[in-house]
Amino acid sequence: MRAIWKGAVSFGLVSIAVKLYSATEEKDIRFHQVHREDGGRIRYKRTCSICGEEVTYDDIAKGYDIGGGEMVILTDEDFADLPLTSSRAIDVLEFVPAEQVDPILYNKAYFLEPEGTATKPYVLLRDALTDSERVAIVKVALRQREQLATLRVREGVLLLNTMLWPDEIRTPDFGFLDEDLKVRPPELAMASSLIDSMTGEFEPDVFTDDYRAALQEVIDAKVEGREVVQPEEVEEAPAAAVDLMAALKASVDRARAARGEPAARGGGGAEPTPISAARSAQKAAKAPAKKTAEKKPAEKKPAEKKAAEPAKKTAAKKTGAKKAEPAKKTATKKAAPRKTA
Repeated sequence: MRAIWKGAVSFGLVSIAVKLYSATEEKDIRFHQVHREDGGRIRYKRTCSICGEEVTYDDIAKGYDIGGGEMVILTDEDFADLPLTSSRAIDVLEFVPAEQVDPILYNKAYFLEPEGTATKPYVLLRDALTDSERVAIVKVALRQREQLATLRVREGVLLLNTMLWPDEIRTPDFGFLDEDLKVRPPELAMASSLIDSMTGEFEPDVFTDDYRAALQEVIDAKVEGREVVQPEEVEEAPAAAVDLMAALKASVDRARAARGEPAARGGGGAEPTPISAARSAQKAAKAPAKKTAEKKPAEKKPAEKKAAEPAKKTAAKKTGAKKAEPAKKTATKKAAPRKTA
């Protein structure tokens, strides 16, 4: 990395010499404008709209349009006289809890490296910030512009985050903010359930720029002269849901299915939706058919019993007849001795 700025952090009466490095870099694939037929680079000339002459950088100044075709011209001398007290210093103004700084204010990030013998006071400020769990609000002048910034610790290094000024944040002015929209409690509960089912730990390395990777693949294919592989078609975005509650429940079920969790059970207190009501009606229509189908096999049993009853009675009569015959014979034998007497 190459240092883009040198100065000092002013921490009370302590001065810490530091170098400033860009902490981020854009990975966008850049293109040049070229002539389609021969690939020649397209060049632009800086010409004056009044005299038509080509102008060099040394002859270019900054102009402020005040309207009506009038222009105020500012030179480098005009900018040099501006009171930039923090031109080579990072002045610590105060220390505040990090959560009090709205993330919308953050602009660009820079690493600070101690220079020369400033390592010990640098480490002292770093450790003090870590122990206090606060960030330092500072002012710094970069590229001839004074900026508000924060100092915090990241991976053992002081990180400078430049910030936008409060008057640079736009106020949202949208029509729906004035509408009286009410969210039903079941819908809010289902939305909260969806958030819970999609909650996890943020790991930035998991996310990748698929578009940039596909574009790089196309460029590599052009370079190697091989056939360009068409990227897979992206699934069409689902149509707007008519039933918000049903869409939320489906989203929760899909999120849980992705995690291998069972689908959510419908709560008894939830209000029926058009889709859920239609499904209930379909189930109710199918229920009688199932019961009728269950009764058909059962009808055979009474028939079987009726057929079996005559058979049992017949068998009983035969058995009774057989048992009666020995009784008659015994009675005859007993009566014989009485006649002899």
